[in-house]
Amino acid sequence: MDRLMLRKTALALYGLTLALATPAAALDPALLTGTMAKMAPVDPYTPSITAYTQADGSIGDLSDYAGEVVVLNFWATWCAPCRAEMPSLQALQDELGDDGLEVVTLAFGRHNPEAMARFWADTGVTTLPLHLDARSEVARGMGVKGLPHTVLLDREGRVVAELVGEADWAAPETLALMRALLEE
Repeated sequence: MDRLMLRKTALALYGLTLALATPAAALDPALLTGTMAKMAPVDPYTPSITAYTQADGSIGDLSDYAGEVVVLNFWATWCAPCRAEMPSLQALQDELGDDGLEVVTLAFGRHNPEAMARFWADTGVTTLPLHLDARSEVARGMGVKGLPHTVLLDREGRVVAELVGEADWAAPETLALMRALLEE
């Protein structure tokens, strides 16, 4: 290799190293108000287990949402707070779904598909995906211990924050936070 080629290679590797070493933008603490005050930023990490079962029985993967900001909600049919917050998750998808945000739902543990569909109908959910984490592998990999539990993933698929418990996902402060994430 000649010197010019070595220099170009070294510069390319240096640029790649800087890009990989640069942390994701932190959530603006000023946006963590109201229902989003419970949102806890985390050191960004890529989940190790990302596969789940889709409503049709096929295997899906969180990588299917690459390039989108993902609001990943773990829920269960027996969870009263999950039932209470589900309409606001649908409203969030309706409001920002065309802007690069995807609300992805994962039923936690074993569930009867008919009971899941009934839960959707009862809570007014019309377009959110009906995915299942039957063995709770994705949930365990992300440290989910109770429900509801919602995890935010950036456009690169890294977990950047989590919220344990119920939230109003259609509240003005939630929409402001999500819009800020979409602008990054």
